[in-house]
Amino acid sequence: MPSGIGSTGDPQIDALIERESTRRRTWLQLLASETEPTPGVRAAMASAFDAKYAEGRPGSRYHGGCEVADELEDVATARARDLFGAGYADVQPLSGSAANLAVHAAFAQPGDPVLALRLEHGGHQTHGSRANFSGRWFSPLHYEVRPDDELVDYDQVRELALVHRPRLLVAGATAYSRSFDYPLLREIADEAECILLVDAAHLAGHVAAGLLPSPVPHADVVTFSTNKVFRGPRGGVVLARAEHADALCKAVHPFVQGGPSMHTIAAKAVTFHDAGTEDFASYVRESAHNARTLADALTERGLRVVSGGTDTHLTVVDVSALGISGARAQDRLNRAGIVVDKAVLPFDERPVSEGSGIRVGTTAATSRGLTPAVIPTLADAMLAAMSTEDLSAHERIHREISDLACG
Repeated sequence: MPSGIGSTGDPQIDALIERESTRRRTWLQLLASETEPTPGVRAAMASAFDAKYAEGRPGSRYHGGCEVADELEDVATARARDLFGAGYADVQPLSGSAANLAVHAAFAQPGDPVLALRLEHGGHQTHGSRANFSGRWFSPLHYEVRPDDELVDYDQVRELALVHRPRLLVAGATAYSRSFDYPLLREIADEAECILLVDAAHLAGHVAAGLLPSPVPHADVVTFSTNKVFRGPRGGVVLARAEHADALCKAVHPFVQGGPSMHTIAAKAVTFHDAGTEDFASYVRESAHNARTLADALTERGLRVVSGGTDTHLTVVDVSALGISGARAQDRLNRAGIVVDKAVLPFDERPVSEGSGIRVGTTAATSRGLTPAVIPTLADAMLAAMSTEDLSAHERIHREISDLACG
């Protein structure tokens, strides 16, 4: 199948594009942070807006010729607000991480305490990693999941919030497969007199589809990415209560970034329109169903699923029963044509670079036609691939998986 674009005029880059197209077609993509953009999104990304520099805001740009760009951004912003019922929306953030940085800049000063889910328990690097702005510029505090059920310990959240009085209380995760108790978190944030930020990078698509509760009525600010569950471009969005509009607007621009990517904003507008359709809701339902079915299938085959299941499109699986690390499992699966991420488990004894688990997501595969009927075959292939170093076995599994890669 061709890559679907014309020649760039650069043979070396054309070859790389074709190789990536082939890889995506013949490897089964089970990354929780990726899906397949729609043709409309790709058309918007390749539109005339890719050349427009529109630093500033609609009606107040630094550059001329922004009349059409202003209208575009207004359309995208209105669609984001309407989709989630938010008082304020900002579609300029270049990524989910940039959106999180802007929220920190709007409400906290360097050195202020920020309370979030521990990274080893599923939190994101922008929630307090020492290698990231959130851990280097601020004072990170972390709550955990409970050892018995691996669900967020809300008693611990309340205790830490009341003792340390963080400036921000962050809910959300990158490797936690459950939803959050937003009314309870709002209650805790009010008691501790802090801003409640919900990083809904992996949850907002489920919210838009009506499958999970919305954080918008409860949070001060919600951030999310448009490229994980949403079938959109790589980019970020900030939603907030209207009272926070001025602080957040200035934090995104000029504090965090300069000119926005107008072609990405065009693609976001398409994404928000698509997210209001039954086709999108059906795709998200199917992704969540596939994730639960795969979690059950792997459990039946002797692997442990963290927290006992999933509410979303992602599942975290303990592979230590196979006598290997998450990193080794990721490598073996990739050689067999199955693309996953290694993962650190709650209370993991392995180093972060190795981990004892894998993080599996179903959005991209669902977009390409994955159905529950083939998941037992997929689970068998995953177990077989993770259980051997035999390259010929991996090649055989890869040939089989190519038939499941759907298109």
